[in-house]
Amino acid sequence: MQKNSKRNSKLRFCDIESNSVDTEQEKNESQNNFVELLPLEVTLKIFSQLDIQSLCRASLTCRSWNSTIKDSDSLWKPHCLTLRTVCQREIDNDLQNGYSWRDILLRNYQKSKVKHEWLSGRYSNICSLISLPEKIMCPMDADTWGEIFEAELER
Repeated sequence: MQKNSKRNSKLRFCDIESNSVDTEQEKNESQNNFVELLPLEVTLKIFSQLDIQSLCRASLTCRSWNSTIKDSDSLWKPHCLTLRTVCQREIDNDLQNGYSWRDILLRNYQKSKVKHEWLSGRYSNICSLISLPEKIMCPMDADTWGEIFEAELER
């Protein structure tokens, strides 16, 4: 019975010790997290310097970065406006339907890449369905395909 009490006291001690270490780590992480230390305007200015991929990666860093990046339309809007040169109709429709800038970007990013490749003539010499690069294609609506076919006919 004494063995069990010694064993239990060791477990409790380890639990307390690990909890104090966790608390200390969290405190250090919080002190090193500029998102929690700087004013929101400064944090957003820093994040606004990132490209789309870096912004998405930064949002995976921790919860505070994720919530700051995810909830800030000002970070996503410039990227959406860049895509708008290729996907104007799609982005304008999403805006009218009340989507956030982040959601608009998520909905149209891959489509804009594929559409840009088509419109720039990358796929003009495709002779059959087999020749299409499968992994970069994405579903597109009839209006988008109509724009692509019109561009192909003008070539």
